[in-house]
Amino acid sequence: MNEPPETITCVDCLGVCHLITFEPPDGWEPGMVVAYRCEDCLDRWDLVWEEVGD
Repeated sequence: MNEPPETITCVDCLGVCHLITFEPPDGWEPGMVVAYRCEDCLDRWDLVWEEVGD
């Protein structure tokens, strides 16, 4: 199963957003909400995690 990336690009300032959600004890499941925080503008992004196919 895929995992959310540790970093993404901020859509507001193009800075680096870091994953701030801890991995659940049972692992990642599609449909879970994961949160990221931008190191530059400090915006928080809550995204619904969807598994990417091959």
